Amino acid sequence: MRYNNQYIYPKCVRSTVDGKRVYDINNGQFKLPSVTTILSNTQSAEKRESLERWRKREGEENAARIVEQSGARGTAMHKILEKWVLGEGYMDMTTVGQEAHNMAKQVIEQGLCNVSEYYGSEVTLYYPGLYAGQTDLVGLHKNDMAVIDFKQTNKPKRREWIEDYCIQLAAYTMAHNFVHKTNISKGVIMMCSKDNFYQEFIIAGLEMKKYMHQWLKRVDQFYDELKGKDE
Repeated sequence: MRYNNQYIYPKCVRSTVDGKRVYDINNGQFKLPSVTTILSNTQSAEKRESLERWRKREGEENAARIVEQSGARGTAMHKILEKWVLGEGYMDMTTVGQEAHNMAKQVIEQGLCNVSEYYGSEVTLYYPGLYAGQTDLVGLHKNDMAVIDFKQTNKPKRREWIEDYCIQLAAYTMAHNFVHKTNISKGVIMMCSKDNFYQEFIIAGLEMKKYMHQWLKRVDQFYDELKGKDE
């Protein structure tokens, strides 16, 4: 995979303010809520209730353990994939690290093999005045410019279960198109389960436009609720 430095991506500092992740872009030029914060704060009641039912089924202690393990595995897998893209060697010999290496291997062999060129890894993207976030990769996927995210999962997912992941990609794509004057209309989710089952979800064309529309609704909801709290 070759590197193309066509786009200059901003530097950022991430922090948490009042329980919300905030991106400080270019040394204070913008301070913006993260995409994941907006999505989390605008979840539907149905989704919140579903999560609460899962916690009750698992028990609070076990649910917390599952979330912690998933987070550690995901962080490790992302770091391995980032180093691979950059051509840097990296080994994590912990138990979680070995699981993550096996998962990353599937993503590389079945997903990243279709990316011929990349413009940035761990790319900070922002839409002035509205939001910011960090996508895992921007590159050419099967000759189409795409925003790419890596995801770990405890078990394989159905497409209808990952709507927020699709909206997240749409948010990043909108930000890239606005700031960098591109016309990206493709997003790719490269997902691997802890049992090394690889899945790939592609969002493009009209479906991408649909998720962009949904994202703008969530942004409006987020800021309307913030305004309501301040009044």
